[in-house]
Amino acid sequence: MSKKCVVILGGARSGKSNFAQDLAKKLSNKVLFVATGQALDDEMQARIEQHQKDRPKSWRTLETPTNLGTQIEKHVGNAQVVLIDCLTLLVSNLLGDDSDYPRAESKVIAEINGLIACTCKVNASFIIISNEVGLGIVPENRTARLYRDLLGKANQLLAQYANEVYFLVAGIATQIK
Repeated sequence: MSKKCVVILGGARSGKSNFAQDLAKKLSNKVLFVATGQALDDEMQARIEQHQKDRPKSWRTLETPTNLGTQIEKHVGNAQVVLIDCLTLLVSNLLGDDSDYPRAESKVIAEINGLIACTCKVNASFIIISNEVGLGIVPENRTARLYRDLLGKANQLLAQYANEVYFLVAGIATQIK
């Protein structure tokens, strides 16, 4: 298996996770699933539980809200595929309550650069899921605009680095790179 980096973009409920899991299964049965979501309320807990049921039991799971590169390097073991679900929550975790654009941008860029460095060091293919949030109206509040802008920047950085990029709509994937 040759090592590669794949970015999967799309809107909410577009089929990104199913597409990513199918791709991971085709590449290897030795998968490290990296979950960035945190069960901060009952709805998120239910979503996490559903995602856990939907993926193969043989996959190992690493739950980490930030510092993905460092955590993956520590826990990758014999995984041949690292599936990250998702960058959308990672950026949200990084921002927290911080609405200072330069500081928040610096945190996001450092995190993404750390992840890219990790993909170079680790002998595994990476599949990275993220939402495309820039297709709708401009959010009315500053925090939402900051989030949209920084997630867009993170998506661009990873897409430029990736070997393949897919965009999903209604469960249909289109390769755009």
